[in-house]
Amino acid sequence: MARLTRMPAQTALVCTISESTFTLTSHLGHPISAPRIQALVDRIFPFYWRKNMSVGTIEELFVDELKDLYSAEKQITKSLPKLAKAATSPELKDTFESHLKETFGQIERLDRVFEILGKSPRGKVCNGMKGVLEEGAEVLEETEKGSTVRDAALISAAQRVEHYEMAGYGCVREYAKLLGQKEIAQLLDETLSEEKAADSKLGQVAKQVNPAALQEA
Repeated sequence: MARLTRMPAQTALVCTISESTFTLTSHLGHPISAPRIQALVDRIFPFYWRKNMSVGTIEELFVDELKDLYSAEKQITKSLPKLAKAATSPELKDTFESHLKETFGQIERLDRVFEILGKSPRGKVCNGMKGVLEEGAEVLEETEKGSTVRDAALISAAQRVEHYEMAGYGCVREYAKLLGQKEIAQLLDETLSEEKAADSKLGQVAKQVNPAALQEA
């Protein structure tokens, strides 16, 4: 059995829940009618849920997802140098190094976005990107150093990262448009274009790397 006591301004409501019954009484011990219970549930519980949720509006969702992307970009700046070092193909190394420079620029854009919004970019860890990057790091353990197969696996891992970012930036750009944030939408669109270009470049490098990996004994 569970007891939940809710204390509005003047009246204490005691909710008693067991496996087979649900009873709501006033602080005087009088049972409350079913219609009254429904009215109280309709008023109290939405208030309780809103109070305990961090995201309840499009504006809050917008900021929350921007923080997620900020965390993702910060994680990527630590991962890309390792990928570039592990790559054998000169074209692949160049792609990783070039995109690392772009990523720092993308972080600067997000800093500008948060400045416009008057919000802090910190306070959230992007667990999605953390998982994608951890999976990508496994490539270094599972493939032979200096092999073309490793390069092919690095491209695959990097494109997963790009697709994650493309989805994220596409969503927040549309939220910005919906909220009338034209400058922010433009900034996010610039980053989205860079992510698409990086994914395309990886695809072009893969056309060279993958056939070579196929021939590798």
